[in-house]
Amino acid sequence: MKHSDFVHLHLHTQYSLLDGMIRLDDVFKKARQFKMPAVAITDHGNMYGAVDFHKQAFDHGIKPIIGSELYVATNKLTDRTTGETSRHLIVLVKNLQGYKNLMKLTTTAFLKGFYYRPRVDKELLNECHEGLIASSACLQGEIAGLILQGNMDEAKNAARQYLKIFGEGNFYLEIMENGIPEQKIANAGLIEISKDLSIPLIATNDCHYLEREHAEAHDVLLCIQTGKTIKDTNRMSLSTDQFYFRSPEEMHQLFAETPEALSNTVSIAEKCNFSLEKGKFFLPNFEVKNPEETLNEYLERKAREGLEKIFPVILKNNKGDEDALREKYRKRLNEELEIIKDMGFAGYFLIVSDFVKHAKHNDIPVGPGRGSAPGSLVAYAIRITNIDPIRYNLFFERFLNPSRRTMPDIDIDFCPEGRDDVIRYVTEKYGQDKVSQIITFGKMQAKGVIRDVGRALDIPYSEADRIAKLIPSMPLNITLDEAIKQEPRLAEEEKNNPTVAKLLSLSRILEGLNRHSSTHAAGVVISDVPLVERVPLCSSKDDVVSQYSMNDIQEVGLTKFDFLGLKTLTVIKNTLKFIKESKGLEIDIDTLPLNDKKTYELFMRGETDGIFQMESTGMTDVAVKLKPDCIEDIIALIALYRPGPMKMVPEFTSRKQGETKISYELPQLEEILKETYGIILYQEQVMQIASAIAGYSMAEADTLRKVMSKKKAAEMEKEKPKFLDGALKRKINEAKAKKIWEQMETFASYGFNKSHSTAYAIIAYQTAYLKAHYPVEFMAALLTSEKDNRDKIIKHMNACKEMGINVLPPDINESEMDFAVSGENIRFGLAAIKNVGVAAIDSIISVRQEGKFDSFIDFLSRVDLRRVNKRVIESLIKCGAFDSLGYKRSQLTEYYEQAMEEVQRSQKEKQSNQSSFFDQLESDSSSGENGALSYQIPDMPEWDHKKLLSIEREALGFYITGHPLLRFADRLKFATDADSGNLTSRRDKESVTVAGVVSAINERKTKRNETMCYITLEDLHGSINTLFFSDLYKKYYNILHEDEPIVIKGTLDISGGEESQKITLIAQEVTSLAIALENPYKQVRFMVDASKVSTENISTLISSIKKFHGKYEGYMHILNGKSETIVYLGDELRLDINDKLKKEADSILGQGATIYN
Repeated sequence: MKHSDFVHLHLHTQYSLLDGMIRLDDVFKKARQFKMPAVAITDHGNMYGAVDFHKQAFDHGIKPIIGSELYVATNKLTDRTTGETSRHLIVLVKNLQGYKNLMKLTTTAFLKGFYYRPRVDKELLNECHEGLIASSACLQGEIAGLILQGNMDEAKNAARQYLKIFGEGNFYLEIMENGIPEQKIANAGLIEISKDLSIPLIATNDCHYLEREHAEAHDVLLCIQTGKTIKDTNRMSLSTDQFYFRSPEEMHQLFAETPEALSNTVSIAEKCNFSLEKGKFFLPNFEVKNPEETLNEYLERKAREGLEKIFPVILKNNKGDEDALREKYRKRLNEELEIIKDMGFAGYFLIVSDFVKHAKHNDIPVGPGRGSAPGSLVAYAIRITNIDPIRYNLFFERFLNPSRRTMPDIDIDFCPEGRDDVIRYVTEKYGQDKVSQIITFGKMQAKGVIRDVGRALDIPYSEADRIAKLIPSMPLNITLDEAIKQEPRLAEEEKNNPTVAKLLSLSRILEGLNRHSSTHAAGVVISDVPLVERVPLCSSKDDVVSQYSMNDIQEVGLTKFDFLGLKTLTVIKNTLKFIKESKGLEIDIDTLPLNDKKTYELFMRGETDGIFQMESTGMTDVAVKLKPDCIEDIIALIALYRPGPMKMVPEFTSRKQGETKISYELPQLEEILKETYGIILYQEQVMQIASAIAGYSMAEADTLRKVMSKKKAAEMEKEKPKFLDGALKRKINEAKAKKIWEQMETFASYGFNKSHSTAYAIIAYQTAYLKAHYPVEFMAALLTSEKDNRDKIIKHMNACKEMGINVLPPDINESEMDFAVSGENIRFGLAAIKNVGVAAIDSIISVRQEGKFDSFIDFLSRVDLRRVNKRVIESLIKCGAFDSLGYKRSQLTEYYEQAMEEVQRSQKEKQSNQSSFFDQLESDSSSGENGALSYQIPDMPEWDHKKLLSIEREALGFYITGHPLLRFADRLKFATDADSGNLTSRRDKESVTVAGVVSAINERKTKRNETMCYITLEDLHGSINTLFFSDLYKKYYNILHEDEPIVIKGTLDISGGEESQKITLIAQEVTSLAIALENPYKQVRFMVDASKVSTENISTLISSIKKFHGKYEGYMHILNGKSETIVYLGDELRLDINDKLKKEADSILGQGATIYN
């Protein structure tokens, strides 16, 4: 193929955040179409996309040229006095030295030169010029800028400077034809300088988007970046539509008079021959204390010693011949060690083991494992994981396949309170210059891009938001095209509304682009040499992070480690602490019996609040149906509750309960599939089947597993004959072998990693065990872990009530900083009280160690009143912290300031050695008061219950001693059909009716200057964010401000996935709860499923309901497939509405069959 004689050397990809909008796959396809031999990447001030660009270029057969458009400070890069002034300069990498220098330049620009932009200066360019080619950039370049100012002499001087810095043949003057009038002037000056100074020209197009018709979308993108709208006249814009990826033919037409400017681009491309080295791994240097011992020898010794130490645990959990078991484990350990040593990864295991050991030695809880690492016996032996892989049929090859030389990936869960300490340890051990966190990029996803583009187009927020909310929340990361296919209303809007059509059209072009950078939540990279020699760095707030994302870090051979924070580990830690404090017991969480009946009964009852991985309504329902009674069932539960396998739950449950007969295609499959009742659930089972049926090695079986899970059709076609041939050699019938292959194909696509499921099942079991046996301590720890999440606190307090555990208000003598166990109750912590800071709490707890407070005056006399000030004391009174001392809250609120003044006056008099009337009283007093005054606080009546609750909530943010809804609790179901606790199980756009009290009102002005609002509606389970549009807010203003329980009917707006679900209730109607309960229903409806309910059942129902005669109409809905027949029961069968009727009818027809409306 004859290559074109022009290549693009100035190009901004989507890694020029909110500026470039060129996607890599698209640009390489276009480059191939234009027969371009090479393309450069020159993003603004960074190298974010360098590795991704390099990899995709080679995949498309295009030569990659890595570069950047640097910002050059007008003075020193450290100068921050001249405003936002920097000049652009293109630099391209010629070779390895150039790549290293560009990394240093962009790193220094971020870490030392950042001022509005990451900046370099000429001194740094001079120091780091080797291996780089530079060009004068766009109109924002220094030389072009001076030409436009009419200062040709200075322009020539600047050109000479750059020529001197980069050297002869390494600096070029850049000319463009982009339709901007000033560009013509600049071009003329640049051509003149080129002739005068013999500096060659290159033609570029400063590409920011791929196609000319994308110019408008790019204009919108710049508006998103700058927070402007397209109607703003004073905003950043490229002003023409010509910054696209022009064809060589177009460039020839534009630069016919300077053909050398085109051919020079190819010459530069020929000079740039840098390629990233592949297949190398750069592990951090792990130092072994004994210099004569190699890393391999050290790992081997530690693994063997570790295995011997844990043999008592292994033997306890395994039945069979002890010597045979020891031999089995030693053989597996040797096999794994040989693979690890052969692949050169001993250092990796030792590094992970070292920081895990640091955590454990410093009482930082560490998870039992996650991902595929629990499949390694070596990891178990050196205490990286706490899972016995042989016991649970986990395979090392699933974790580290010797036939694929890829870096192992061990992710570790830590208690979040200690995670930063572990990262700090690693940083100090390997050196601050060798450790950093990792960048990640947020994308312009479907809903977000609609809102962004809507703002830029100056479409009212409510309108753009309305369109965004039409996009379905599932599947996650749904595209606009998929959304329009799924949601007819969206398609209708696009068809009939020109504004929406434009909004969607522009959004489609921008959808999926990088929007912003941030720090990866868990990833840490550790290098063998200073990181800047391997990857460019940048700054994200206070952190130094890599400019390369997680995958790109691994692509260049560096080692990344995931330090994850898992809150459940904190809950377990605090539960064990509470058990020790309250019961004097030390529980070893790692040696719990895994056959505890009480624990499994908890799962069966669905009491999963606070149980790891089991809290969602869906997971709880599956647990109740499955009735798990062994750890293998919990492992299966975690694997089953995902979109693919969910459809297997009924069959799995039926087999587990013995309702469906379990059969196996071949006897060899029984041992493999017995624990999952004959169903292929795990990826490891696919590997086992391939080994048992077709003779695959475990490494080959893992490769097959990976091919199947990724649905690689071509590779599967290669594997199928191999599988069938292997089965034939084992004398297995071909038809059966084909059937097994088909089953493997079906299940492998969503088979779960059993290693991960096992590790997380162990944590789920541990939390359930603690809750079953030590409920008070567990719930206290759970509440402490969620102390900053108001809704979770309310939810868990409600669960405590259901469990018969009292959550007591803060008490000045009993409360600690956070939640604490108080006998068989839980006591609120002082930190929960508003306006009571850590310094005040420390002062109170410190003084209390000398003895409990026996009166309010004793308290005032002993604490430091500079820390425990009036505001603190008022909050303590309001929440009831002094109730146990025999005071009324109204009484202390009225007189506490007077009491404080008396105490302070007494203390001042003592300090000045004056004896006062109060001192005399004190010495004469027989009652004592701990040496304090005998000032008597006058008595007065207590506030009424409503005021007490209101003030308690004001001080704590919660209702503890009561709730305004409690008096209606048994009747709420007559006026509502939902509450804050079950909204997550409802559908988007579903109509619901809820009740609660208004705890917050947030008013906002619309563009029409009308007032809308968001209210927080609090019920017994949590709170509901509710939106009132302006007309509705005006209508119901009074009732929303009356401080009385209300009923709201509205439509749900649900966005986000299960982990980040956001629910808003769009209000439609509001009623006082008291009024709603006066006459909540008018009819009783019985839903009869004809496929499940017999005629005998209906006869029984009629006989049963006759005894509930009343004034309400009754209807029977007979459901038969898609048809529905409604039968009016007649005046003689008018019914009373009560719980007994519903309970009795539901027992005949099924749960939920009786509906009041």
